[in-house]
Amino acid sequence: MTKKTAAEKSICQNKMARRDYFIEDTFEAGIVLVGTEVKSLRDGRANLKDSYARVRDEEIYLYDLHIAPYTHGNRANHDPLRVRKLLLHKREIRRLYGKSQEKGLALVPLRMYFRNGKVKVELGVGRGKKLYDKREDIKLREDQRDMERGFRGRQRGG
Repeated sequence: MTKKTAAEKSICQNKMARRDYFIEDTFEAGIVLVGTEVKSLRDGRANLKDSYARVRDEEIYLYDLHIAPYTHGNRANHDPLRVRKLLLHKREIRRLYGKSQEKGLALVPLRMYFRNGKVKVELGVGRGKKLYDKREDIKLREDQRDMERGFRGRQRGG
């Protein structure tokens, strides 16, 4: 996970990604945007929920990222679901291509944020979880919550 700096402002997160995938590796990528998309992102109007990335022609593209049309835009406003190109080094693209060809691995965007005035996408390489893995995660989280409740009860004077 990348360390959050003072110049980093979060736009949106894909909470479903960590629930549905075991994230094995993460990459930071730039993204090619038009002006009204950036203005809409500054308002925090983006959704990563169903989005995914693919390698095509030695370039990486982000599909189904929804950036709402800018409210003060004119008829030259952007298409909310257009395919957007991600900016990575060639060696990173080759590495991601190799990983994406492995069975069961997917390229999933985890979050979007501004870093030093530029929009960045955190891209994760994830292996899909089975239903029993998700149930196990839920059980661990509930056990942890119960333990914390017990500690809090004891600290209050129990």
